[in-house]
Amino acid sequence: MRLGPYTLPNALFVAPMAGVTDRPFRRLCKQLGAGYAVSEMVTSRPDLRDSLKTSRRANHTGEPGPIAVQIAGTAADMMADAARYNIDRGAQIIDINMGCPAKKVCNKWAGSALMQDEALALQIIEAVVAACQPHGVPVTLKMRTGWCQAHKNAPVLARAAESAGVQMLTVHGRTREQGYKGQAEHDTVAAIKASVGIPVVANGDINTPEQARAVLQATGCDAIMIGRAAQGRPWIFREVAHFLATGQHLPAPTPQELQHWMLEHLHDHYALYGEYTGVRTARKHLGWYARALPGDAATVAAFRERINQIEDCAAQLDCVRAFFAAAPTPALL
Repeated sequence: MRLGPYTLPNALFVAPMAGVTDRPFRRLCKQLGAGYAVSEMVTSRPDLRDSLKTSRRANHTGEPGPIAVQIAGTAADMMADAARYNIDRGAQIIDINMGCPAKKVCNKWAGSALMQDEALALQIIEAVVAACQPHGVPVTLKMRTGWCQAHKNAPVLARAAESAGVQMLTVHGRTREQGYKGQAEHDTVAAIKASVGIPVVANGDINTPEQARAVLQATGCDAIMIGRAAQGRPWIFREVAHFLATGQHLPAPTPQELQHWMLEHLHDHYALYGEYTGVRTARKHLGWYARALPGDAATVAAFRERINQIEDCAAQLDCVRAFFAAAPTPALL
């Protein structure tokens, strides 16, 4: 599919997840079959642009393009400035966040809270599009089906966003009220797809190749976006791609493949975060990877406990190598 001047290699997208979808994770997902990835949410507040946290989120060094940066905020002029700021630093696509359900975001009326104020949401969309147009940078929008079950206004906002110049919509099939509870419903996503002419991406509860195919068929969407299911399982993208193309399942990764991906991810992770922060923020990724590790439950649990006690990068790498050196040889389950 095409997005502005860019032709994406496939219709499998990595969701922007705060604290997860950093440059090392995006690069690995793309290497393992994802066609597109959006950065973690970057604040539009100018007083936070020079913070270490924001600078890391905006780091795209060595990442294959197109580079998509998601911005969040509540003021149209500030969001427009944030778009220009990130374009000057390499952003090739700007994504507007109206989907984040986190309380600390919604309490400031950002993220999915903007869906409660359609006039403000449209002002922000129009301002960001106007800021991006002179640079030829496409603007995309990620949102939920609505703020609550009684007010699913995503179809209305979708049509308004298209009229304002947004070139792609991503819809998580839950309201903000749901958070991540219950099941995603894709009927609203299908209705949006039927009512607009721009590409629509379905997001929510896509955990298997079969679910990916079912959501694409049910919604008629142009692409799917996978988030939590890729945590500790970035190879899900190559599995889905293979299944959609052939109807067959790829063999599970071998321990040798998994060790290679884990070590590659760790090296890239340390390079971005440094020793102190890198070893600590890597723990969550290793915990997610542990769900796919070979071996009995007690051995895997011991590995996870050991990982959480290690405080230097070399020892963390050695712990991973030692686990696989002692691991059983059959392919992973």
